[in-house]
Amino acid sequence: MPDPKSQKDHIIKAAQAAGFDLIRVTNPGGLRPHADHFRAFIDLDRHGDMLWMAEKADRRSDPRTLWPDVRSIILLAMNYGPDSDPLETLKLKDRGNISVYARGKDYHDVVKKKLKQVARDIHRSFDAEVKVFVDTAPVMEKPLAQKSGLGWQGKHTNLVSREFGSWLFLGSIFTTLDLPPDPPERDHCGSCQKCIDICPTDAFPAPNQLDARRCISYLTIEYKGHIAEEFRKPMGNRIYGCDDCLSICPWNKYAQKLDEPAYLPRPELSFPELGDLMELDDKSFRQVFSGSPIKRIGRDYFIRNVMIAVGNSRNSNFMPQVERRLADSSPYVRAMAVWALGLLCDKEKQTVLRNNYLSDETDVSVIREWQKLKRR
Repeated sequence: MPDPKSQKDHIIKAAQAAGFDLIRVTNPGGLRPHADHFRAFIDLDRHGDMLWMAEKADRRSDPRTLWPDVRSIILLAMNYGPDSDPLETLKLKDRGNISVYARGKDYHDVVKKKLKQVARDIHRSFDAEVKVFVDTAPVMEKPLAQKSGLGWQGKHTNLVSREFGSWLFLGSIFTTLDLPPDPPERDHCGSCQKCIDICPTDAFPAPNQLDARRCISYLTIEYKGHIAEEFRKPMGNRIYGCDDCLSICPWNKYAQKLDEPAYLPRPELSFPELGDLMELDDKSFRQVFSGSPIKRIGRDYFIRNVMIAVGNSRNSNFMPQVERRLADSSPYVRAMAVWALGLLCDKEKQTVLRNNYLSDETDVSVIREWQKLKRR
């Protein structure tokens, strides 16, 4: 039977062969301070509508509540570093800005497939039990990653790596093997708080604290409602996610361009034209975003985001398309179309459109947008 060190060396080689860029090991204990921090986050309702977080909060406090037999946790990371500064694309007002992580194939599928490859090797080589997790189970992956030495949680609460900056996908393998743990990584942020200062919606009440209800990533991906007016102009052309706090991190000077083909940006997801996106119906939306995490939010909420970006573009050439969206089947789209036209056309045109559409409107939120538009 191989000794624990040789087992670990074998696993590291298997994980590297599968395409993982960083591999570290930790044990399942010692997460109580992080669990308390997470509980405070929930108690303050900063998770917004992500009710699944609260429902499984207790299970996050100790990985052994998920699997009592776990002895070691292998943390694995894949680099998805972009080839250009994501902040530069915010200047492309007529195009939609999609978060870097969502421009290629869905990382959940890619990482899980590779995790299973490594897990099978562990089971076959050492007759050990294994379980794999990728961002969908109540596992505190970022605290575990810091505890394993893979990186540290910056003031924006995201993981930062000295080797890859902000751009890492995480996965974990729980195993019954008793492997030598790696030392934890210390915090290297120092006095820097660029990630906090750059946030367009002030989503960080304090360093290492996030109010998801104000976060553009939450609003454009997780939130299933009408986006509050205070957040619309700060969203700019961000139609799926936001990379500002990740992009500004000085540690990105060490970031490396991705080399996993699955994460290469698809042409249709690299700064798509807003005019094209407005025309997507449910069928064409599912076709365009097949294999992308964007598909999961659904056409209506996605076009809601697009309409906000259209308004922020201040491009009056979009008005014919915006007018068509005033009769869209989704009230979320209609409401944001009303808001957008308030930025794209003059009062006379607004009055004509209000007279044409308001009398037939039945949704309270859309009616409210028309009323607010009249008072501007």
